[in-house]
Amino acid sequence: MKNKNTFVAILIAFTILLGGLFGSVSAAFADETVDCNAKAALLMDGDTGKIVFEKNPTERLQIASMVKIMTLNIIFEEIEKGNLDYDTEIVASEYATGMGGSQAFLDTNCAYKASELIKSIIVGSANDSCVAMAEHIAGSVPSFVARMNDKAEKLGMNNTYFVNCTGLPAPNQYSCAEDVAAMTRELISHNGFFDFSKIWMFDFVHPSGRVTQLSNTNKLVRFYEGCDGGKTGFTSEALSCLSATAKRGDTRLLCVVIGAPDSKTRNAEVSKLFNYGFANFETKKFVQGGEHLQERVNVSNGKQQDVGAIVGRDVVLFGKKGEYKDCVLEKEFYDCSAPLKAGDKIGELKVVRNGEVLESADLLADGDVEKKGYMDIVYDMVNKW
Repeated sequence: MKNKNTFVAILIAFTILLGGLFGSVSAAFADETVDCNAKAALLMDGDTGKIVFEKNPTERLQIASMVKIMTLNIIFEEIEKGNLDYDTEIVASEYATGMGGSQAFLDTNCAYKASELIKSIIVGSANDSCVAMAEHIAGSVPSFVARMNDKAEKLGMNNTYFVNCTGLPAPNQYSCAEDVAAMTRELISHNGFFDFSKIWMFDFVHPSGRVTQLSNTNKLVRFYEGCDGGKTGFTSEALSCLSATAKRGDTRLLCVVIGAPDSKTRNAEVSKLFNYGFANFETKKFVQGGEHLQERVNVSNGKQQDVGAIVGRDVVLFGKKGEYKDCVLEKEFYDCSAPLKAGDKIGELKVVRNGEVLESADLLADGDVEKKGYMDIVYDMVNKW
């Protein structure tokens, strides 16, 4: 028995060693016929986060300008909090205009609208615009980068560390396919991103009247059906990288490729993974969040007898095509009594297959229901008499 246990331990250790040497390919829907010509890759459902394919998902790698995905997350958060407006004038410092690499070629000490700088970052991957925005939002690039790392921690990005906001080569800056997917999924939750991400080409007009023409570094927004956003990256250390998203029907996929040998291969590999995803999987939306149900829920001791119910969030499932065709919706309403506030939970909507609950969402009251007072009770008694 001792020899048998020793053999099993050696076999397990050898398997782990092979995994470390040759990388790993695993996912919720693993398919051995799918591969990717890059150091790391990941394909997931953008709505549920379910992973379709992954290769070396947690390996720490340089990601070049995909760092700007987190830069943009912080920018859009500032806009949504009301701390920044698209019309806000941003002054480009000498430090910002001296960034090098991909640029909008900002004029030193000149003011630009935030919307134009954001557009130049998303479309043209402009390093100078990133720094100008970072300095305006946080006072300095190091302070802004600290916010980037705080956000990464909140998103559970355990294999990421940012040193700058541009993705220019820097010691100790790294991320991984899994973390890039996480911050990209966060980015596409900001509706403002899609206002800029589908732009193919535009003229960036400087205050002096000088024009810089910028074209989208993510060529798939023009050449892949459904692709409506992404962020590219390239340095000699990181090689060619891309995190892109595409939507067809109700299905939104998100694909990350890190370390492809060149941009042509990178685009081809992302397209191939998208093709695999759309051909074999689907997002089935059962109910739209915010939808009103036809049924009304009884409320005891209320000034009104019932209240409307709305679905608290989208009810969706992602899986292989046809997997959820036999599902049914079941509604459970609670015994409710006044007082009720709009948004209070009054029931549950469930997606059920063969008695198993696969997904659920809260049903919420669509308005307030006040509790009956003494005079209300007297009035009811008189009416019934």
